[in-house]
Amino acid sequence: MASKFELKKSKNDKFVFNLLAGNGQVILTSEMYDSKASALNGIESVKKNAPNDGRYGRLCAKDGSPYFTLKAANGQVIGQSQMYSGEKARDAGIESVQQNAPGAPTSDLTAAG
Repeated sequence: MASKFELKKSKNDKFVFNLLAGNGQVILTSEMYDSKASALNGIESVKKNAPNDGRYGRLCAKDGSPYFTLKAANGQVIGQSQMYSGEKARDAGIESVQQNAPGAPTSDLTAAG
């Protein structure tokens, strides 16, 4: 399976997308968007900014778990990773987003359910 974006509608009628790796694992999750158009713009922003290493924030949660954020040119966070077991795993996640996001197709699941 190739990597892809999945666009979904949340229980509170907001839109959210995930970037899935080739193995189906979520490697990036967006913020909540009020409209589908805004979420689709968010996906395009991820595609555009993903290759730029300077757009990634390499962070640690309160419990010490590493994770990362991806920011747009304006500094707004457009995606956040899951928590990782270590910095090496987190950095591999960043690499995966850099390689997979720019060409990933979008699977629109908002019409389902």
